[in-house]
Amino acid sequence: MAKELETGNRLVFAYYVTGHGFGHATRCVEVVHHLILSGHDVHVVTGAPDFVFTSQIQSPRLFLRKLVIDCGVVQADALTVDRLASLEKYSETAVVPRDSILATEVKWLKSIKADLVVSDVVPVACRAAADAGIRAVCVTNFSWDFIYAEYVMVAGYHHRSIVWQIAEDYSHCQFLIRLPGFCPMPAFRDVVDVPLVVRKPRKSRKEVRDELGIKDNEKAMVLNFGGQSLGWNLKEEYLPPGWICLVCGAHDNHQELPRNFKKLAKDVYTPDVMAASDCMLGKIGYGTCSEALAYKLPCVFVRRDYFNEEPFLRNMLEYHEGGVEMIRRDLLVGHWRPYLEIATTLKPSYEGGVNGGEVAAKILQDAAHGKNYKSDEDSGARRLCDAIVLGFQLQRASGRDISIPEWYTNAQNELGFRTGSPQSSDAANNNSSFFQNSVCDEFEILHGDVKGLPDTINFLKSLAELRVSHNSEKPYIRERKAAAALFNWEEEIYVARAPGRLDVVGGIADYSGSLVLQMPIREACHVAVQKIQPTKQRLWKHAQARQQAKGQKQTPVLQIVSYGSELSNRGPTFDMDISDFMDGGKPISYEKAKHYFSHDTSQRWGLSDILY
Repeated sequence: MAKELETGNRLVFAYYVTGHGFGHATRCVEVVHHLILSGHDVHVVTGAPDFVFTSQIQSPRLFLRKLVIDCGVVQADALTVDRLASLEKYSETAVVPRDSILATEVKWLKSIKADLVVSDVVPVACRAAADAGIRAVCVTNFSWDFIYAEYVMVAGYHHRSIVWQIAEDYSHCQFLIRLPGFCPMPAFRDVVDVPLVVRKPRKSRKEVRDELGIKDNEKAMVLNFGGQSLGWNLKEEYLPPGWICLVCGAHDNHQELPRNFKKLAKDVYTPDVMAASDCMLGKIGYGTCSEALAYKLPCVFVRRDYFNEEPFLRNMLEYHEGGVEMIRRDLLVGHWRPYLEIATTLKPSYEGGVNGGEVAAKILQDAAHGKNYKSDEDSGARRLCDAIVLGFQLQRASGRDISIPEWYTNAQNELGFRTGSPQSSDAANNNSSFFQNSVCDEFEILHGDVKGLPDTINFLKSLAELRVSHNSEKPYIRERKAAAALFNWEEEIYVARAPGRLDVVGGIADYSGSLVLQMPIREACHVAVQKIQPTKQRLWKHAQARQQAKGQKQTPVLQIVSYGSELSNRGPTFDMDISDFMDGGKPISYEKAKHYFSHDTSQRWGLSDILY
């Protein structure tokens, strides 16, 4: 323990932790730990179980106050967010009793003589601090106004004020301590970036494996969905031979686990288990992502519906070659083996800082002493970019992907890479002749003409780049890797362009001969298609394993890659056996097809690509 501070130098921190999941509480623990090591008192306001804090911090300077004044999101299960229920729950928890909450918190903050309010990332705590005349700082990688922005488009305008109220609450913060993998957060005037906040293992890999009875020649996988209960039955055949699965968060009344699955205690110290394992299977949250990167643990992840933090964390995880995505239907049916085998070939490359807890604690101490942190001269531009993206999201049509403008590259700038999105049309026009010549060098155009269209030239150029990247060691985002493996570059590829249209009257009624009033626009969709004999088709590994599991010979498989998914919450790939589309020698009905595609919401875009 650090040298005891004199009473006059001892600070009092009020640390509010959101009621959503364990990830916020576990990263809070690391910051609080360093504040207490420095001799300060910390009052943590949380709904998380005591063991999350007391298992790591045993100190009379830690005070736990059980209270939830926000609710995060409501999840129907480990993977599904209920958007309307989330807004209604937040309204019930933080909006209806708002006046009472503010009065209570102001009184409490004054009673403990708090020097600084820290929020991760409870909105009303920031306003309570302002009303009490106390400075406030937020520590987070996302804010709830960004997460809820999409939900109001589903719930209707009667919940729209929630987003504005949250943003107004956050604006009372002095500044934001921003964690890696961050989302747009325009409500904060000033920002200070810190390294990853991660907990450190307490035991060696060998100690943990010996305690759990894992043999040296066995591989261990952690199954962790962040405190959410697992609602599916686990079977022995889900794992490859020689594998052991360590299950976090299993219910006490859960099924008796197969012999190659081990149930972990509720208060297990997850960093020890992760450091002793060979890969992890779970959802993407800050705690999972940051600690997997820190311990260089490959992560097999499954997307959650409608949690807009994920794309930014996923970018960070995949850029450092630490993640592989599992399709939800494969998770539920136990088709895990090909993903685990791929994960063991990954070599996570994160070499950045992992002392964010210590750095954040030092900044908080300085802030409590009155130090002001100001962003650089680009702060205004950053806030404008964040605000435009947030406003764009609020106005977009319900049910569509989060199409974040290509110039918004928070996650990419942080990691020092770009997504490779097509350049603007003006730039393309200036270079169209050069690109057209270079494309002709890469491909022999057998039929048709690019007609000087810059977007078509760019699309062909992107295909040429895929041809190069197929055999390259250079890291590429996952959708480009998947696309590069699709084609046989010595065979014909068909490229088509379909312009968008301005729909004034008629919609799709023109298909039945009705009169319409529409106009083509410059924006267009491009598709590259290739038909390949099954024996020559390059199948993704999980598709190969699926056919082997069915005991069938190699049959035709439809494989699709959709660009632009890296900053949206949808899967960039889709695949299915063509035989699944047939029933008794005839195509399945539209209703059956719709049901087939509804299994995994992150792949529903495949429905429109195939059926329309």
